[in-house]
Amino acid sequence: MTIALALVVGAVIGVLLGLLGGGGSIMAVPALVYALGLGTSQAILISLIVVGVASAFGAVPKVRAGQVQWRLAGIFALFGIPATFVGSVISDHLPEAAIMIGFAAVMVAAGIRMLRDTGDTGTACEVGDEGINWRRCAPRSIPTGFGVGLLTGLFGVGGGFLIIPALVLMLGVEMSLAIGTSLVIIAANSAGGVVAHLRDAEINWAITAAFVGTAIVGSLIAGQLGTKLNTDRLRHWFAYLVFIVAAYVVIDTTLLQHAAQ
Repeated sequence: MTIALALVVGAVIGVLLGLLGGGGSIMAVPALVYALGLGTSQAILISLIVVGVASAFGAVPKVRAGQVQWRLAGIFALFGIPATFVGSVISDHLPEAAIMIGFAAVMVAAGIRMLRDTGDTGTACEVGDEGINWRRCAPRSIPTGFGVGLLTGLFGVGGGFLIIPALVLMLGVEMSLAIGTSLVIIAANSAGGVVAHLRDAEINWAITAAFVGTAIVGSLIAGQLGTKLNTDRLRHWFAYLVFIVAAYVVIDTTLLQHAAQ
């Protein structure tokens, strides 16, 4: 029964990923905790595997099309991967309730970002034919890369809802390049997060394989269908769903805390 449920939940997460991009993975941890009954540590670890594999698959066509800014991806990964280990250490010392409340806050931030998605391009970093202005770019990309890695290590999220606006609005990267670059960064950070969390929880390979397998298939199918749908409207509806789930996480965690006292 658990494997069958993992197949269904993985397919749903995959469809969300395919239709909405990286932001869809924000639902992976709550789905694993509440639908499959996994502990927080194991849910974070499996979520990182799902996010990393899905992002790697999504990055392949972007790499082939030359839609990756490799130097920026390298900067983000260079500071993001060590930050995943810092995040995992912090996670080890936090009670499960604090992690879930923090995750709910991240969900709210992601939902707000989805509602505000404008697609505007900033000019802070001058990425163009003449290259990157590193003097202006590094002070912005380094702390952002570290912050995204920290969130990945703490909560098992890819951080695409932060990486893309950072690349587009803060660094002036075109959206097509930002998406491909973001996928590479997420895959790298997720790999680092998996290594960092391996000491915290054992991997249930049956559930992980079922979850990852259907998530990939669902994302590929939904990615094709997404070209025919109004993804902006879907993103807005999904943002409202994220708010509802975040509220449920807070209420459920709070009630459990009161019951334990």
